[in-house]
Amino acid sequence: MSTDSRQDSQPSRRRFLGMAAAVPLAAATANLTLGAGAAHAADSAYVMGYFTESPSGLGTDFGLHLAVSTDGLQWMPLNQNNPVVTPTEGAGGLRDPFIMRKQDGTFVVLATDLKGTDWNYNSQYIHLWDSTDLRTFTGYRRLKLHDMVTHSWAPEAYWDADRGRYAILYSSVNSSGRNVIMVNYTTDFRTVSAPQVFFDAGYDVIDANMTVGVNGVNYMVVKNNEQEKLVNTRSTSLDPGSFVPFGTPTAHGGTEAPTVVKSLTSNTWYMWGDTYRPNGIFYAWQTTDLAAGTWTELSQRDYTQPLSSKHSTIETITSTEYDNLVARWGKPVWNRLKSYNFPNRYVRHSNFAARIDPYPFDPYTDSQWKIMPGLADSSGVSFQSVNNPTRYLRHYNFALQLDVNDGTSTFAQDATFHKVPGLADAAWTSFRSHNFPTRYIRHYSYALRIDPVSTATDRADATFSIVY
Repeated sequence: MSTDSRQDSQPSRRRFLGMAAAVPLAAATANLTLGAGAAHAADSAYVMGYFTESPSGLGTDFGLHLAVSTDGLQWMPLNQNNPVVTPTEGAGGLRDPFIMRKQDGTFVVLATDLKGTDWNYNSQYIHLWDSTDLRTFTGYRRLKLHDMVTHSWAPEAYWDADRGRYAILYSSVNSSGRNVIMVNYTTDFRTVSAPQVFFDAGYDVIDANMTVGVNGVNYMVVKNNEQEKLVNTRSTSLDPGSFVPFGTPTAHGGTEAPTVVKSLTSNTWYMWGDTYRPNGIFYAWQTTDLAAGTWTELSQRDYTQPLSSKHSTIETITSTEYDNLVARWGKPVWNRLKSYNFPNRYVRHSNFAARIDPYPFDPYTDSQWKIMPGLADSSGVSFQSVNNPTRYLRHYNFALQLDVNDGTSTFAQDATFHKVPGLADAAWTSFRSHNFPTRYIRHYSYALRIDPVSTATDRADATFSIVY
C-alpha cells in the first residue's frame, strides 16, 4: 500500500512492478520462475496493473487499471486510464494489485482490501479475481488470510514447485508491533494454509517481491519501512525464515513497492520502485548480477509510467494477448509530451500558458493532448486540449498559449506544427512551426515558445517524446 500521506510512525507499504529491457523479453529464460510465475517462451509484451492517485485526488481511483507495453518501459494505458474492474465487497476499493499467470496459463489478480488511506482499516482479507485473458474477470471473492487484528497489505504470489503450492506473501504486524512478511500456501486461491512468518528483519518491513530459482538462489526484495529503502535478501531455499539481507539498499527518496524482472534477451535485471516522496513517481534500476546486490539507476528518459499510476504489477503476455487487450479496452485518445532534457517534466497548460512542469500535478488533464491533423496543413499536427477542447496550442508573439480556435487562417497557421526527428535525439520528436519554419517549439525557463535553434542546449530544449 502506498504511504504517500502516512505519518512516518505509521507502517507504509508498497510494491511496484516494473519491467524489462528496452528490447522485448524473449525465451532466453523461459524455464525460470520470475516472481509471479513461470516465464512463457511465447511472451513478447507486458501488461501492468495499478490503481491511480494524483496530488489533489482528481485522478484517484481505487479499481484495477491496466496498461500494456511492447518493451516494458513505455506504457500505454487501456480503457482511457479508467478501471476495468472494481471490488464490490470489503472496503469497496483496492490498492496494490498483483497479476500472476498461474501454472495453467490463466491469470489470478490479488489486491489489498483498502480504499483510500485509512491505514487503521485492518482487513484480514484480500481481493481476488480469476481471468483467462484479462479481458473478463470472474469469481470475484475475498480471501481471509489470518485472524489477527491487523492488515493484509500488498499481496504477491509465486509458485513453490517443491511444495506444489502457490505462496501468498503479504505484510502484517506481529506481536512486537512491527510489520513482517507473512505467508499462506494455497493450491486454488480459495482456501489457504495457516499463516506463518516468512521474513522478520527485526525492523519494520513491507512489500515483498520474489524472484525464484536464479542459479540455485532465490531472491526477495523488501522495503525497510524505517529507512524507506529497498533491501535485497536471498536464500537457497523457499523456507520461511531462511532469507538473509545482503548487498546495498536502494532508494530514490522514500522508495517502496519493489519489482524485479529479467530481460529475456539479455543478462540484465531491472528493479522498479514506487516513491511517495515525492508522491507517485516510479524509478527503475538495473544490474547484470543479482548476486552482487547493487543496482544502478536508469534515466527517466528510458521509461514512462502510466498517468497517475500507483503500486503497479507487471506480467508478461503474448503478442496475441497484447492485441486482444488493446482491442477489448482501446487505446487512449490522448497523448502526453515529455521533455528530453528534463524528463521528469511534461508539457501542460497553466492559466492558458504552455510550459513544462514536474510530474505529477493536478489538474493532470492539463497535460493531455489530442494530436490532430494540422489545422493549416493536414500533414502537420495541432494540439487540442483534452480538458479545454475548444482550445489549441498556438504561438502568439512566439510564446505558446492555449486559445480558442477562432476559425481564422492566422490561428490555423499559428496552431500547426510539423513533426521532425528530435533535434537532440532522432528517436524523439521536435516540432517545427508551420508559418515560421526556422523556429521550433522549445522550452525556455520552463515556458514554451517557438525559437530558432542553433546550440546543443536549444536542440535539447526543442526535443520531446510523445507518450501516454
